[in-house]
Amino acid sequence: MAYLYIGLFAITGFLLVLGGIVVSGPISPKKPSDEKSTPYECGERPIGSAWVQFNVGYYLFALVFLIFEVEAVFLFPCAAVLKEVGVPALIEVGIFVFVLALGLLYVLKKKVMEWV
Repeated sequence: MAYLYIGLFAITGFLLVLGGIVVSGPISPKKPSDEKSTPYECGERPIGSAWVQFNVGYYLFALVFLIFEVEAVFLFPCAAVLKEVGVPALIEVGIFVFVLALGLLYVLKKKVMEWV
């Protein structure tokens, strides 16, 4: 019975999204112009190419930061129940931090954190 409600919610959500897309197509204003087809649409004329090559290190640095931030969030619930669960939780947190440290060592060894 619980799966019936989940299915109904999923179907309702799908139909609402599909309905919004179908209804917005015919009623949305369409006034194409040369100005709107230029990149950025900010009122300034673009100078040069829109293809600018960024250093991949910026993306890798952001991904490493994101991974460690998300993993740090998982430590808070463990710290909250550490007193109740005891040594098994402490061992699991230790293993978790050890795996994170291995990941950090790998990143440092590959020299991802260097900006040159």
